[in-house]
Amino acid sequence: MSLNDEVGRRLKGLRAERGLSLSELARRSGVGKGTLSELESGLRNPTLETLYALTTTLGSPLSAVLDDPPAAVRAGAGGVSGSAVTAVLLERYEDADGATDVFRVTIADGATQDSAAHAPRTTESLMVLSGTAVVGLPEAPQTIRPGGHAHWRADAPHRYAAPHGEVHGILFVRYPA
Repeated sequence: MSLNDEVGRRLKGLRAERGLSLSELARRSGVGKGTLSELESGLRNPTLETLYALTTTLGSPLSAVLDDPPAAVRAGAGGVSGSAVTAVLLERYEDADGATDVFRVTIADGATQDSAAHAPRTTESLMVLSGTAVVGLPEAPQTIRPGGHAHWRADAPHRYAAPHGEVHGILFVRYPA
């Protein structure tokens, strides 16, 4: 099964579990009904922004719709891209307090991506492996160099940028229970 098929199957399942129609999920998430239909059918390549809009609306972490981490890493699949960030799910950890998704991320050279707010109390942390990233809340950006890390609220609009060359890092997204 391809990534698009798997994402579509999982999106449709989450939507059904919550008792939402295609139209209602489209309305609540701001994603077009046609786009959502094509995603659920496996006919459209999902973007990171679209998947975050849908999973946030569904009250689920992004990993709920991506490939299972071991298969994704072995096959080189499971990555989704936004306007500047490409993310590959490496691990998902759940405990009584919530869930943590761990992604291998690349921020494209010279690119900036504005991410919409995630579910309340969601946080993100980035450890930079190479390059210099500017991340976090737009009103309080943090510059991170190799070996450094930053932590910010992700329940507000936030940004990823690589102003001086491609950035590679590990992103932790913590969703509360």
